[in-house]
Amino acid sequence: MIRTLLALSLVTSLHAGVGIDIDAFGKSLGGWAAKGKTACDYDLSGSGYRTYKPEITPTPDGGVFASLRIDHLRGWLASDDHAVLEITIGKDGSIVSAQSNLALQGVTISSDVIRTGGTVVGATPVIGGAVKVGADLTADLSSKLLREKIVEPGRVSFPAAVRHNYNLLFQAIRTQADPAPQQAAEAKPGVPELQGPQQPGPTAPKLEVKGIGQAQEIKK
Repeated sequence: MIRTLLALSLVTSLHAGVGIDIDAFGKSLGGWAAKGKTACDYDLSGSGYRTYKPEITPTPDGGVFASLRIDHLRGWLASDDHAVLEITIGKDGSIVSAQSNLALQGVTISSDVIRTGGTVVGATPVIGGAVKVGADLTADLSSKLLREKIVEPGRVSFPAAVRHNYNLLFQAIRTQADPAPQQAAEAKPGVPELQGPQQPGPTAPKLEVKGIGQAQEIKK
């Protein structure tokens, strides 16, 4: 009885979870070496960008919300552009929604909130949904940027930089599968499954019930 309770307690403490491997994400961008090891500097499509460590907060349903800042480095004589990428991740590691906005020296461009809408044919639901959200997010930002008649190379490719960060952040998602079935089996081999009360037979042995907090045993 006591071993059964311990097994159930162990199962509860090892419940499934989701998170982001920030070290792996930073390594994929070249390493957290800028701004006191809080950001990564890198080149993309001939322009310089800087990504800061994401801010991660839990969501009520067991997932996480990630907010990521990305800068377009325009040089000493010009003000940098800024972008914010926000991603909601479900407890199973899937992308629930994503949104981004760009601040380009007096011009602010915000994408729609892109949500997962089903799966992509030929791909798993998690990966297929993530690919679709990333593609729709980039297309939405690019179309709105085009309306502003922006031609500077680093700014034109800013949506692609956002997509690049989105892809790498998705690859850094880590999930912990619920080990409940395996843990329960290893904790006490041969422990019978919990069942409802049964009526004793006519020759059933007498049960000796001890006080609260003491182990109970069946005399044979």
